[in-house]
Amino acid sequence: MATVRALMFDFNGTLSHDEPLLCAIYRELFARHGRPLTEEQYYSGFAGLTEEAIVGGWLGIDGPLLGSLIAERIESYAVAAADGSTVTEPLREAVHYAATRVPVAIVSGAFRAEILPVVEAAGLSVALTAVVAADDVKHGKPHPAGYLLALDRLGVGADAAIAFEDTEVGIASAKTAGLRCLAVRGTLPESRLMAADEIVDGIDVALVERLLDGN
Repeated sequence: MATVRALMFDFNGTLSHDEPLLCAIYRELFARHGRPLTEEQYYSGFAGLTEEAIVGGWLGIDGPLLGSLIAERIESYAVAAADGSTVTEPLREAVHYAATRVPVAIVSGAFRAEILPVVEAAGLSVALTAVVAADDVKHGKPHPAGYLLALDRLGVGADAAIAFEDTEVGIASAKTAGLRCLAVRGTLPESRLMAADEIVDGIDVALVERLLDGN
């Protein structure tokens, strides 16, 4: 096994414990536009997908209206998550510890306008070497484009990087890019995370230390 030279974190549901918040925002948005969405429908069909896939797919729209509703959804999230409280203290400590040893990146299907305010409020900006967001790639997860771009920006090979994900589409993205992937329980049933190399209850300093020490 190659020495680990980089760690990469998915954002929504992994670094930021916000999937319930996202679900609520989508449900409110879709209800106002005449096609209500249940929690079960969100988690079974949309968790981890791109904005275009979720909003456009559920409402059956594209073009300017799709762009307008995505912007509305992003603004709702930015207001609700502005204080950074969706990033837990153990995760903050883990990211800061990781950054003392290897480059750390976020690889997300969320937009930069959503990610950066939360990261800043949580005090993580100084710990990050790169942020790859939906703005940076043409294809979202499960396509590997985001991880491939992050590897390029960090200057490491896929065999020397570990990804943390919480959805099957995220796992597929990381694995297709050639990374080792750990799945975090919580967003989806464990049965949908089995493609990961390891499934964990959460991310903390002890886990990061174990991984970076080659265990």
